[in-house]
Amino acid sequence: MNFTATLAIALKALRVNKLRSALTMLGIIIGVAAVIVMIAVGGGARAQVESQIKNLGANLMMVFSASPTFTGARSAAGATHTVSEDDAYAIARELPEYVAGAAPALRGGGQVVAGNSNWSTSFYGVTPDYFDVREWTLAEGRFFDQAEINGAAKVAIIGRTVATNLFGDASPLDEAIRIRTVPLTVIGVLASKGQSPGGSDLDDVILMPITTARNRILGATALAKSRSVGSIQIKIVDGTDSKVAEEKVRELLRQRHRLQAGQDDDFTLRNMTELLQTREESSRVMALLLASVASVSLLVGGIGIMNIMLVSVTERTREIGLRRAVGARARDILQQFLIEAITLSLIGGLVGVLLGTGGAQLIGELAGWPIELSLSATLLAVSFAAVIGIFFGYYPARKAARMSPIEALRHE
Repeated sequence: MNFTATLAIALKALRVNKLRSALTMLGIIIGVAAVIVMIAVGGGARAQVESQIKNLGANLMMVFSASPTFTGARSAAGATHTVSEDDAYAIARELPEYVAGAAPALRGGGQVVAGNSNWSTSFYGVTPDYFDVREWTLAEGRFFDQAEINGAAKVAIIGRTVATNLFGDASPLDEAIRIRTVPLTVIGVLASKGQSPGGSDLDDVILMPITTARNRILGATALAKSRSVGSIQIKIVDGTDSKVAEEKVRELLRQRHRLQAGQDDDFTLRNMTELLQTREESSRVMALLLASVASVSLLVGGIGIMNIMLVSVTERTREIGLRRAVGARARDILQQFLIEAITLSLIGGLVGVLLGTGGAQLIGELAGWPIELSLSATLLAVSFAAVIGIFFGYYPARKAARMSPIEALRHE
């Protein structure tokens, strides 16, 4: 008997018992749908973390001023300025094998006014290195240069959120904004970056020369004398172990700040890449866990297929005997029942893919979760369903194939 005839017989047998066939496929449908949903949600979470890493800047480490201890109580990071521009330049100069760039930054905040519009935001005084370290690009305009740093020029580059709230759809280039009564000319608009891992708006920011922020806006004489800054943004060399680079930076800063052994750091180091990678790993583990739980449904579906196929073998014992009596070989019987089991699994798998895809998109819309549908994951789920059909359908098929024709014909 050829394969086409065997397939036709198997499909006819499934059509005779439509309800039973549908109920048999239910476990496979639920299992495949659940796997598709979990992989889509897990993939979306990983993609979101990768996007956040890209938005922050690749291989980023941050040094914040001060976390000193006074009378047993530790103050907040940035409460006092204990790191300086010179620290940033020393890090870049003395650790070139670990650090690709180090950019000092002074932070402030307040109301910014443009014409009749105003907006409360944060501003940073930075050096040109900052744009490379944080991988900022411009949507329009230009960056400020070293000459404007030296002259404390009254220029600023604004984020997309600030531009929208102050100027709407109009171009802000060459327009004037005012921060704490100091007028600044907008020379550029930063390309949009979206949200940070903490949920803050990375586009709600104003960048200006560090000397402008220090001398004209913050007006801190003590800061000017010490060249102190609130933070240093550090870009680690690609391929470098971030933990090793972190320790090297820590050692250098402790040496420059003349801290004795056992004395607390007067700065705070945060390895952002490591934090985000930890979050990504947690998302991956959770996705795998959920997918593993969903896979149990596939296993249950496979057991259901085996049970129904065993019942089918028992019900069709006389049919098997008749087929063997008229010349059907054992392998023809084996092939027929295997095809039935695989067909049940594949149809269940395809229906599960449709339900899973729709379910993932629905979750993304209603819950606002990021999802990432993967063709490879879909093919893997369907292939797994087919393997389950073969694995759990083989025993009933083998039992049917090994029946004695005489005993089968005697069966009532």
